[in-house]
Amino acid sequence: MARKVAPITEQYQHFVRELKESFWGDLYQGGQQALKQILEAESERERQRYLMRDAYERRADTADYRNGSYEREIVTRLGTIRFRVARTRQRAFLPKAVKRLQRRAEDVALLIREAFLRGISTRQVGRVIGVITGEVVSAQTVSKISRSLDGMVKAFHQARLSDDWVYLFLDGVSLRVRRPGGRKRVQMLVAYGVGADGQRRLLGFQRSQGESQQAWEGLLGDLYRRGLEGQQLKLIVTDGCAGLAAALQTIYPHVAHQRCWVHKMRNILESVRKRDYDAVKADAQAIYRATHGKVARAAFQRFHWRWQNVYPAMVKRLERDLPELLSFFALPKRLWRKLRTTNVIERCFVEVRRRTRPMVCFVNVHSVDRIIFSIFSRFNGDWKNRTLRVFTQAA
Repeated sequence: MARKVAPITEQYQHFVRELKESFWGDLYQGGQQALKQILEAESERERQRYLMRDAYERRADTADYRNGSYEREIVTRLGTIRFRVARTRQRAFLPKAVKRLQRRAEDVALLIREAFLRGISTRQVGRVIGVITGEVVSAQTVSKISRSLDGMVKAFHQARLSDDWVYLFLDGVSLRVRRPGGRKRVQMLVAYGVGADGQRRLLGFQRSQGESQQAWEGLLGDLYRRGLEGQQLKLIVTDGCAGLAAALQTIYPHVAHQRCWVHKMRNILESVRKRDYDAVKADAQAIYRATHGKVARAAFQRFHWRWQNVYPAMVKRLERDLPELLSFFALPKRLWRKLRTTNVIERCFVEVRRRTRPMVCFVNVHSVDRIIFSIFSRFNGDWKNRTLRVFTQAA
């Protein structure tokens, strides 16, 4: 005989009970009632001390007297507690213990932040918390708690950096922010480091209006002041931004610079007619897929000979950028694929876009910093015990 399926409502109630038990532990049931009694008794004692008289006493020399109570809710580690707050005509007597418990216990605040940073909207976060605590938290409360990340963001930007990073990847990602004059785009400039032992870390980020030399000097100068002086740096990989290239000459002038081939290929093929697309692509790929730097330069000469008369401007730009496009050949061959593009940092941007897509646009620039910080912190935590083997093997 077919097994009878429990109603969805019953399954949901069972899930909620299990979720409460796993989150709050064994104290959940009895602890709520005990805490409720303690808070109500403290509130009553404070009112009694204030009035200095019995419940039914009346005196002509005071205008204040008992006025019942009202109900108040707080979310604690034991869940949502609803208790009575004693009051008089002129004031209420919220127990001092409530201030110590805070409006939201730290466990709940952490849960709210985690749900928010997982990509759940502020309204949906409130409903999730409601499942656990019995109280639906407002979107405003979620936003307020998320602002507690600001101190962590500040600490991240001020943290000292070791000077043992060997490879530095630099790139930017564009995000939309809601401003008084309408929606505008801001650029998030990002630095990603890889050590000789394969350790990797997102080292810093900075919000800017674009990718100018001044903007990049701001981020690079901050990395330098925090300790990344570049004594061990062998290569800096960028997307080819002119402002970034100029900034590198100011902050890290003695470190070799590698331009990303993915970005360069995109630029090359934008100038090509459809009928020549495959041929130009194959000839350009022959340059960076060469077995040696000399072979790569020979491949460029063939590219130059074939396409100079058809696309003179494109070939001229490629010739100008060629030295920085071939820098990776001076490093161990095992690392060439990793070092000739900014793909390692672009993968981080995929997660940034995925996380921020449901938001449509950020309410303000501070919310941008919080989200970027949280995403990068998660990456750094995940990478703590996971090295890039190809760099370890090449060391």
